[in-house]
Amino acid sequence: MKKHNKTKPGFWAYFAISLTIVGGVLAANVKAETADSFTVEVIGKGKPVIMIPGLMSDARVWRPTAEALASDYQLHLISIAGFAGTPAISGEILPRVQRDLLNYIEQQQLQQPALVGHSLGAFLAFSLASNAPTKVGTIVAVDGLPYLAPVFSREANTTVAQVTPQAEYFKTLYQGMNAEQLASMANQGVQVQASSVAHQQQVVAMAAASDPASVGQALYELLTTDLRPNVHNIKSNVLLLGASGALQDEAQRAAAKALYQQQIATIAHARLEFNTESRHFIMLDQPDWLISRIAQVLEN
Repeated sequence: MKKHNKTKPGFWAYFAISLTIVGGVLAANVKAETADSFTVEVIGKGKPVIMIPGLMSDARVWRPTAEALASDYQLHLISIAGFAGTPAISGEILPRVQRDLLNYIEQQQLQQPALVGHSLGAFLAFSLASNAPTKVGTIVAVDGLPYLAPVFSREANTTVAQVTPQAEYFKTLYQGMNAEQLASMANQGVQVQASSVAHQQQVVAMAAASDPASVGQALYELLTTDLRPNVHNIKSNVLLLGASGALQDEAQRAAAKALYQQQIATIAHARLEFNTESRHFIMLDQPDWLISRIAQVLEN
């Protein structure tokens, strides 16, 4: 697919960058757990909810949302190795996170916890629910999909074989970066991530604190793993929340909705809803809207 070779890095950065809110106050009952591929912070009491951030984010991106839900739910906030200052690991990342999350659910005796994931975190939620459908409950996917590549190709039938050369290129590219270069790469696509300048600056700051090799490895895994053939295994209720605030016109928004809908078409109990005012980080641009949607689906 030659047109992918001509794609500018800033365009590929649409889903390849995630940010975290700097600051935020943790509830008094926080405890920390660790696994090989992530750490966990726990807030609140009640039914368990695991919250997974996106690429180059850590648990802080979910704290304001979690604090709003903490009176009714026990929120397990994940920080993945190599992102936003969390110590990196070598080798594969996402398969290890998935295995470690399943072990964590078992060890903590969490009964079908809900999964709330943003971007890469949504991909992990789809993967967990596809591979272990009896172990997890409700899924809330925040602007993340079972397969990333069609977002960039704009073609629903894009295959892993078609994008593997580009995935390998980006893996190598990120592995050769230092913190300043990673921040510069993040800056190229920052305007589609969040609306305000302050939040955009946080994107770049979190990128600079991430491990470039880990970013490249995770991006490679996202582009070369297509979950669409497996998501029919999901038995839970699924709410996919899209963000189209960065799209220029109604035609682009309609195309985005069609692409998102195609990815969840085989899931028995899945629903799609878009926020036309928000950019990729809905928790920053439209926090009240997002909290209300999460609370509603968790209650139901």
